[in-house]
Amino acid sequence: MTEKEKEWGVKASRFIKAELKRAKVGYKELAERLNKHGLRETETSITGKLGRGAFAASFFLASLAVLGRNEIRVEDI
Repeated sequence: MTEKEKEWGVKASRFIKAELKRAKVGYKELAERLNKHGLRETETSITGKLGRGAFAASFFLASLAVLGRNEIRVEDI
């Protein structure tokens, strides 16, 4: 992974963490919401993904969707 890829991963991870905090949703609740939408996640798997800053775009988009974020601007990430 290049440095730029790592940088974008860290930005995406921070963005999801900020959205969780804003929504007052913890990792366990996020996992429950994602599971209802057919994604297999646990509190532990989410902790790992956000800690590494490495995850699929599908996880990123699904997380935003279940948090009610219908629009984002790239410059906000």
